[in-house]
Amino acid sequence: MTQEQTESLFKVLNESAKTLEGVLQTSYLDAFIETGNNLLNGGEVQIEDGLPSEKTVKELQTLYSEADYRQMDAESVRRAIQLCMLAAIKDDDIQANHQLTPDTLAYIMGYLVSRIEKDRSHLTILDPAVGTGNLLTAVINQLKPVVAGEIDGFGIDNDDTLLSVAGISAAMQRLSVDLVHQDAMETMMVKKADLIVSDLPIGYYPIDENVVNFDTHAESGHSYVHHLFLEQSVKQLVDGGIGVFLVPAQLFQSEESAGLLKWMQSSAYLQGLLTLPSELFINASARKSILILQKSGNGAKQAKKVMLGEFPSFKDQEAFQKFIAEIVQWEERTLLSDH
Repeated sequence: MTQEQTESLFKVLNESAKTLEGVLQTSYLDAFIETGNNLLNGGEVQIEDGLPSEKTVKELQTLYSEADYRQMDAESVRRAIQLCMLAAIKDDDIQANHQLTPDTLAYIMGYLVSRIEKDRSHLTILDPAVGTGNLLTAVINQLKPVVAGEIDGFGIDNDDTLLSVAGISAAMQRLSVDLVHQDAMETMMVKKADLIVSDLPIGYYPIDENVVNFDTHAESGHSYVHHLFLEQSVKQLVDGGIGVFLVPAQLFQSEESAGLLKWMQSSAYLQGLLTLPSELFINASARKSILILQKSGNGAKQAKKVMLGEFPSFKDQEAFQKFIAEIVQWEERTLLSDH
């Protein structure tokens, strides 16, 4: 049933976006935003300067009537939107840093934090590089069954187009998510978070003067943006809060890693580093790991045993399940029992 819902909603979103893309002479992504807003507006088609035509409006309204997102569960809606974003990547040739986090990784990150945040009376979760919101909403949907109270989501991004997609996605999933359009290296205009999840952008941050007061800034030239994001994210956590990040697998092997480690020793505990299977990435340089940091304070301390490891191939189900069981055991016996 869930798969049927996803497919039926994707058909409506994709076909209506392609229709608007042609009629409005715009990108697939902008056409998707237009059609998403139409759906959130009760299927009322926005007309500007006579476009789309009356004939096209009727076609769109017929399409919109074929699948009612309001009757679908959040995950079905999220996956349908994700399929549209995959279409946008192909259609609009979207750059790598703006591409969405695959479900496999989103589920693993959600699984990691579900045990940590279980039974909370209230949870504030932030993604400071939220993009289209796929990772944030996937994790929120996984947390909803285990968190006793409300979950308030927050997302930051400097790309207003991606934020528009994230806003549509959260609204169609009926999730409480506030989105802020800003440079995440500036003072974040959101409340401090209990939990941060993020697929960090990789590369260099271009505005050197904005980060001169960061401990992780480079001594010369541009600084690694993923280092800066880690520092800024930990600042935005409450004392003892957890951050789970997708980072380059070579994070601690770059020429700037000494500065990163020095900052980390004074501000956060490195509780885990889990390298993802090479099969998920085009080449070795693109490989990523999941980094688990905990902000110092509020009784937090370094786990006696840091969780270090490498995921086996996802194709080897037996080895994968065994590795997941080891992570669960570590969380329950080490991370949670130590706190």
